[in-house]
Formats: sequence, structure tokens, C-alpha cells
Amino acid sequence: MSVNVNRSVSDQFYRYKMPRLIAKVEGKGNGIKTVIVNMVDVAKALNRPPTYPTKFFGCELGAQTQFDTKNDRYIVNGSHEANKLQDMLDGFIRKFVLCTECDNPETDLHVNPKKQTIGTSCKACGNRGMLDTRHKLCTFILKNPPESNDSGSASVKKEKEKKNRKKDKENGSGSGEAGNHDNFDAPQAVDGDDDDEDWAEETTEEAQRRRMEEISDHAKNLTLSEDLEKPLEERVNLFYNFVKQKKESGTIDGADKEILAEAERLDVKAMGPLILSELLFNENIRDQIKKYKRHFLRFCHNNKKAQKYLMGGFECVVKLHQVQLLPRVPIILKDLYDADLLEEDVIFAWAEKVSKKYVSKELAKEIHAKAAPFVKWLKEAEEESEGSEEEEEEDDENVEVVYSSSARELKVETVKPDTPEKEEDDIDIDAI
Repeated sequence: MSVNVNRSVSDQFYRYKMPRLIAKVEGKGNGIKTVIVNMVDVAKALNRPPTYPTKFFGCELGAQTQFDTKNDRYIVNGSHEANKLQDMLDGFIRKFVLCTECDNPETDLHVNPKKQTIGTSCKACGNRGMLDTRHKLCTFILKNPPESNDSGSASVKKEKEKKNRKKDKENGSGSGEAGNHDNFDAPQAVDGDDDDEDWAEETTEEAQRRRMEEISDHAKNLTLSEDLEKPLEERVNLFYNFVKQKKESGTIDGADKEILAEAERLDVKAMGPLILSELLFNENIRDQIKKYKRHFLRFCHNNKKAQKYLMGGFECVVKLHQVQLLPRVPIILKDLYDADLLEEDVIFAWAEKVSKKYVSKELAKEIHAKAAPFVKWLKEAEEESEGSEEEEEEDDENVEVVYSSSARELKVETVKPDTPEKEEDDIDIDAI
């Protein structure tokens, strides 16, 4: 009897089916154990190795498990009912089989033992994700990754195909071509006008381009998502090459949205300004700030982390063009500030600490010393604006709105605070 793989779906015509678990208890006393008779068939329906659900039962029940792959015996120590194991299998399916996006059991596992990650890709909707590796079964999966998408059956098929090919070669080469013609009658073509070229793929550039365009969205999503699994350094290099290619091709001026999208795809948005500074700024940085303002704003607007990377990129540019740019540090910082690429808080935090992350400590101290007048001016301007706001609040308190029934408009009058009148001199009644 078969059941739905996703048993929360009650549709009797649900296309994804699996056999109901059959459990058989063997042994007595301390040697009692439960053999899952049809685990191979169940695992095949789930597209997972049979060792995974068996080990999952062991993890959930706190019991030891045994695998005899030659005889297809998968054992969980202890006595366990089939219904209990079936309910437990639902938990395995939810965690390790169903797609998180479409809930279809058409997922493959992608194990990376070096990074200790387990990724999933859905063949139905193209969704890709990562498994939560905190479950004990994940440790087992990392040590025993699936051999292939068909849970080991594909490798067996390949071996059989190789053996068959070897046999065909031995049979065909032993007696020569003449022997083959004597033993077998070659089938006659139904239509003598058939042309073998019709069966071959076109190899023209146009045909190749057309076939590339026919790649499914699922395959494209897989290619794009693979980049996210790469280390941060490789992703930064990919983004660097992307921006460099746009610059060299002369299309960078209008490519600000594409550049942002690529940074978001590679998950390096915060570091974007650092890369852009290296590629777009030189000794003419003041003119380039105006030219590429839109590009930087897409990264730096309301993003203080990106602004900190912009300060690091600024330091790197000063290092490369030290003679021309070091004396102009305060002016350049003001340009960045006026372009809304840097906020006061970021500038003040940068000014408080000299860092050797991007340049040498000696050069960093020089840059900070040159920037000191601008930082001082910025602080004073902020204090003045705060002071003027307080004065305006005080003035507002002394303003009274006077309503006159004869007037067409409201009149605003400033009310002077009452000053205490001078007390009259005391009069001595006796002196009158």
C-alpha cells in the first residue's frame, strides 16, 4: 500500500507516492531489534540513500542503527512499531526532502565536506537553499555524502553499461567486420532518400547561440546560486571583474543598477564602494565623485557599513596618488559629504581611530591630520545647528497667535516677557 510522500496533502491523485513502512521486530531481550524491510523502496521514492532515514530514526529514538547494504537490511535497535516510525519519517521528509519553496519532494542534496555545508536544489521550482546543520543527522550526511542523485542506483547502472560495452567490443572485434555481416542482417532503410546529416546537431555559431538561449531558467538559477557557495574572496573577485568589464566596455556610466544587482547576487553589497573606489577613482577624484555619484549612492544611502568601506577605499586612492591627493584630503571629504555619500556619524567614528587596515599607520596618521580641519568644521557646524534649533524653540514659546473677528487673517505677535516693575519707595506716614 502506498501513501503520499507529503502526508499533509490529502489529495488521492497526488503524484508523489511512497510505500508504507514495513517493520519487523526480531530477537529478544537486549538483542531485540527492528528491521525496516522495505527501506530501499522507501528511500528510492524519496531520492535519498536508505541509510539517511534509518540514521534519522536512530537519532530521534536515541538508538543505534545497523546497515547491511549487500542484503538490504536496515536495522534500528529496540522494538518500534511501524506506525511510530512512519510518523517519524514525516519529520525526516519535512527536514531533508521537501522543498522549502514549493513543498515538492524533488530536491537533491549538495554536500560540501570542506565547508561543512549541505545545500538543496529543487528540480521542480529551481529553489536553492541550505540545511540547518545542527541536527545530528547532518554530521552523518557530511561524512557520508550521497554518491549520486539517484541514491546509488546511477553508479550501478553506469557500471553495468561499462560491462556491456566491454562485452560488445570483445564480440565485435574478435571476428572482424566480415564476421559481423555474416551473422547479422543489416536493416534496410525505409526511405532511401534519408540523409544522415538530418540526425546531427547543427554546429554553426547561430545554432550554438540558439541552444544557449534555450537553457532553462532552472539551470540558470543553479549556475547563479553556485557563486553564493564560494568563499567571500572569490565573490569579491567576481564582482571586481564584473565592474572592470563594464568600465573597459564603456558601458559603466549607465550600469549603476546592474552593478548593484550583481553585488546583491554575490552578497557583497556592503563592500561595493571599496571596489568601486579602486576602479573609478584616481587623482581626478573630485570630478569622479560628481560623475559616479549615482553609482555610490545605490550602495551608501542609509548604509553605514558601506560608508565605512567607502572611507577605506578613499584611503587606498590617496595612497596610490599620495602627492596629488594628500594635501586635498579635507576638500575631497567635503565633496563626499556634500554628495550625501558620507554621514556625520561615520566621519566622526573614522576620525576617532587611526586604522592600518587599508594603508600603513604612518600614512593613516597623515590622512587624519589633513582631515582634522574638516572634521572640526563639521563638528562646529553641527553644534551651531543644534544651538539654532534650541533658540528657535525658545522663540516659538514667546509667539502668541491673536485672533480678531474683524481681521481676515491670523496675526502673529511676539509677546515680550513681563519684566517686574520697580517697587515704589516705601512712604513714611509719620513724615507727612
